[in-house]
Amino acid sequence: MQTLTQPDFKSQRFKANPFPFYARLREEAPVFRIKVPANEAGWLVTRYDDVNQVLKHGGISKDRIGSMTPEQQAKMPWFFKFFTPLVQNMLSRDPPDHTRLRALVHKAFTPRLIERLRSRVQTLSDSLLDTAARKGSMDLVAEYAFLLPVTIIAEMLGVPPGDYKKFQHWSNRLVSNTDMSDVLLSIPSVVMFTRYLRKLIAQRRTSLGDDLLSALIQAEEAGDKLTGDELVSMAFLLLVAGHETTVNLISGGTLALLQHPEQLERLRKEPGLIEPAVEELLRYASPVEVATERIARDGVTVSGVTIPRGDLVFAVLASANRDERHFKDPNTLDLGRDPNKHVSFGMGIHYCLGAPLARLEGQIAIQTLVNRFPNLRLSKPAESLKWRTGVLMRGPKQLPVKLT
Repeated sequence: MQTLTQPDFKSQRFKANPFPFYARLREEAPVFRIKVPANEAGWLVTRYDDVNQVLKHGGISKDRIGSMTPEQQAKMPWFFKFFTPLVQNMLSRDPPDHTRLRALVHKAFTPRLIERLRSRVQTLSDSLLDTAARKGSMDLVAEYAFLLPVTIIAEMLGVPPGDYKKFQHWSNRLVSNTDMSDVLLSIPSVVMFTRYLRKLIAQRRTSLGDDLLSALIQAEEAGDKLTGDELVSMAFLLLVAGHETTVNLISGGTLALLQHPEQLERLRKEPGLIEPAVEELLRYASPVEVATERIARDGVTVSGVTIPRGDLVFAVLASANRDERHFKDPNTLDLGRDPNKHVSFGMGIHYCLGAPLARLEGQIAIQTLVNRFPNLRLSKPAESLKWRTGVLMRGPKQLPVKLT
């Protein structure tokens, strides 16, 4: 058998089907050492129970700088300073800062408030599909899976519609990093994104509205709840996380259905199945392949392997979601799967705040699409599709489909 080597997250072949590699890791090396940008040590954790341990472990931190030894901090590359303004958010903090920051935006993402968005999401889905229907075909990623969630989160934050494409480019650049050259090439996007957010915040200060960004500005102005850098970073996180994962859920979920026509037909015949169907698509397609990096605060033992202090830890959600120790027939798409305790939204205190919104958007977008177009099909062979590269996300880059 071929020796296990570090996965190539830039490889189209790997991104199209990483699951056999992860199955080998679960069996042979469930805690697998890799090298990450700046030649730091990192560890891929692939079994379901171990991923849960990592996501909930108090000794594994999200505060990368604060958890490093002084020697490790001294070795940080010079260009990391450019990223500092964008990592002052709840995703990159531990309690008590995490608790404080999450509380500021939690009220905007409760299931009850998200449910109020249902009619807007439905109207927008219908409008986007009206446009596509007139052509008879579309790139489902660019013309539907992207436009739906990005419009909703931008409206929630009060971002001008003309700016969507701009921050999509910056966002894609930032979540696609796999090596040092990618990190260096993303610096202009970091600088432009940071500058854009500071300008947007300055404009909003003079004209507050009832949007989420205005609420965050008012919290910052109220005193010690939010600093200026935290405001920029929270806006960044909400914009990026508010659309990137849902793009992959809608596009990757639709692709999975098209590749399993019996399940697609089942969903058409049983519309009440949409909620468990989306949970299964979240598990099967794993829109977030690998959780954002964590760092060992002290030596941490996972599956008998000790991860030294300061090493990066990557919980592979896509692998945990296919772990045969936890899921029956994990490589089978079963829209009625029950139970289905996938980890696509994470676990523990960093569980995805936007999960209710992503679920709502996924359910409406996919059900509306498949019900409206009974002849929906790929315009090119699935094996020729291009996939997004990078460690974190997994989804097709384009998904050309015929509608009639």
